Amino acid sequence: MNYSQTLKCALLCALFALPFQGTANASNMTTLGLTSQPIGHYNFCRENPAECKVKSRKSEPMKLTRKAWKKLVAINQSVNRAIEPLTDMEMYGVPEVWSYPQSAGDCEDYVLLKRHMLMKAGFRASDLLITVVKQPDGSGHAVLTVRSDMGDFILDSMRTKVLLWSDTEYTFLKRQSSRHSGKWTKLKPSRPTTVGSIR
Repeated sequence: MNYSQTLKCALLCALFALPFQGTANASNMTTLGLTSQPIGHYNFCRENPAECKVKSRKSEPMKLTRKAWKKLVAINQSVNRAIEPLTDMEMYGVPEVWSYPQSAGDCEDYVLLKRHMLMKAGFRASDLLITVVKQPDGSGHAVLTVRSDMGDFILDSMRTKVLLWSDTEYTFLKRQSSRHSGKWTKLKPSRPTTVGSIR
């Protein structure tokens, strides 16, 4: 870890007064150009076209303030508590449906609701990116990536803590483009080797 990354980690821990273990890679993910849109998101866009036409000028990630951090944590926890985890097959009898959950949903539904709530709270669409990952067992999963000047943070239906992307166990595959909410970008597939956590 270079001096700049060490300084970012120190500032992050001081700013949010979070317990710190090891060293964390506070960098942002590396994107590799446009890629295919998940079929679930494609169908969601057909039913909710306004959600997938948001264009953003190229901009730096958001400044992560104490107020923004508290809002991220609060919304992640509130949605995780409020929504019962059920698969699309259990709810609709089909393998893949992306929708805003009322009382139950799967991982993509959690992400859609968190993104919607954060945008209502003033976050930019370009900093709230639906992301497809692979779990250690090889199964697919969706999380919400929040771009910030302190790194990319992950809001996950399977945990209440908001972690840096590099502190998760996932392999990151692709995510929404920060320039256009209906397009997707490929992510550098290898997981970071940095070990550490910010809790």
